Amino acid sequence: MTPNNFLGLPEPASTFERARVLVLPMPFEATVSYGHGTANGPAAILAASQQVELYDREFDAEPALVYGIHTLPVLGLPDDPAQAVEVIAAAVETAARTGKLVVGLGGEHTVSLGFGRGLLRVLGGPITVVQIDAHSDLRDRFDDTPFSHACVARRLLEEPGVEQILQLGIRSVDAEEVAFARQAPDRVRVWYTEDLQSGHWREEFIARVRGRLVFLTVDLDGLDPAIIPSTGTPEPDGLTWGQTMDLLRTITHHATVIGVDCVELAPVPGHHAADFAAAKLLYKTISYVQAQQLAPGKGARS
Repeated sequence: MTPNNFLGLPEPASTFERARVLVLPMPFEATVSYGHGTANGPAAILAASQQVELYDREFDAEPALVYGIHTLPVLGLPDDPAQAVEVIAAAVETAARTGKLVVGLGGEHTVSLGFGRGLLRVLGGPITVVQIDAHSDLRDRFDDTPFSHACVARRLLEEPGVEQILQLGIRSVDAEEVAFARQAPDRVRVWYTEDLQSGHWREEFIARVRGRLVFLTVDLDGLDPAIIPSTGTPEPDGLTWGQTMDLLRTITHHATVIGVDCVELAPVPGHHAADFAAAKLLYKTISYVQAQQLAPGKGARS
C-alpha cells in the first residue's frame, strides 16, 4: 500500500524528524463566489501526489528522498473566515518555528492570509509576497466580507511586515483593484499575462525579489485552464507549464522562499488531470526551494 502522505513517501523520508519540509492541508471554503469544491482540494492533491514519479529529470535524482517531506494532520477549521484565518496562523507559526519549509494546501485563497500571518509571527518581516494568480484579489470587500478570497492580497498588505506584493499572470481585475495598485506602486506590482508572454517582467521582478524573504502563494487559476481546468473562477489565456516553471526557478534562484501555499483547486470527480498537475507543480516548487537551501555554503534556516 502507498503511504497516505504527500508523494506517498516511505520512511524515513516522510518522518517529522527527518523531513526538511512540512505539508499542511487546509480544507477551508466559505467565501467562494462561482464554482465550489475548494474544500476538497487538499485531499485531491495528496491523492494525486502519490502518482507523481519521485525521479525528476531536471535534477537527475529523486529529490524528495534527499530532503524529506512530512505531511501534517488535516487542519480542522471553523466556518467563520476570521476565526479560520487565526487557526491557520497559529498552525503555520508552530510549523515554521521548527525551521522547516512549510507548504500549505488550500482551500480557497482566504487561507493565505492566515498562512502569511503565521510566517510573520516567526520571521517578523519584512517579507515579499509573490502571487501567481489570474485575479489581483485586491478588493477591500466582496460579497459583504473583508475576508473574501477576492480580498486576500489587500488583507496581506495590511499585515505588519509585508513590504510588497508582486502579482504575476493577472488577467481579471476590476476598476477598484486597478486604482488601488496604481496608487501604491512601491507596494503593489502587477504583471499581466501579456507582460509574461512578452518577457517584459523579468528584470524588474528580479530586482524586487533579489535577496528578500518571499512567501509564495500559487492560486492555480493563474495557470491556463488547459492545464488546470478545475478551479472555481477559471480565466482563459493563463500561464503555460513552461512559463510557470520559469517563474519558479527565477523566484527560488534570486530570493529566499520562506513558505509556499497552493490554493483554489476545485477537483472534479473523474477528471484528475488538474489534481495531478497541482501535485507535480508543488513537487517542482519544493525541489527548487530545497536545491537553493542545500546548495554548498547554505544550510537550513535558523
